[in-house]
Amino acid sequence: MSEYMERKVKSKVEKYFRALLKIVIGGILLIAFIMLFGYITMRLWNWLMPEIFGLVTIDYWQAIGIIVLSKIIFGGFGSHNSAKSRKKKIRKKFSSKCTNGGNKDFSKWKYYDQFWEEEGNQAFEDFVKHKKEGAGPQNEAEMGS
Repeated sequence: MSEYMERKVKSKVEKYFRALLKIVIGGILLIAFIMLFGYITMRLWNWLMPEIFGLVTIDYWQAIGIIVLSKIIFGGFGSHNSAKSRKKKIRKKFSSKCTNGGNKDFSKWKYYDQFWEEEGNQAFEDFVKHKKEGAGPQNEAEMGS
């Protein structure tokens, strides 16, 4: 029984140690990425902006400030809104249903104008006539007639 408890405790400790290690490594990589991105931004700014627009050169912390400012103005801070992803999934699902499971054959639409001229307009007129004849006073008020 004691071996079982030892293995269980040991596996839990290893699990927490791995999670802590992942967090520490992730934090270090995040900081390194931010520093590298700031340095690249500074170098690009100092290479392009003074020559193109006659602006002054910037230092590293000003480059970081520009990145933060641009994220605030243009992109937020990477909030992955689940509502947006749900809307994308629904839109994708709906569009696949509307196109018969992904079949995007629009070749028959080239006859639409001809159909409307020959049959569609008359069918619409017949429909309106039928509605007006069969409609009582309530339905005419609903139709706006």
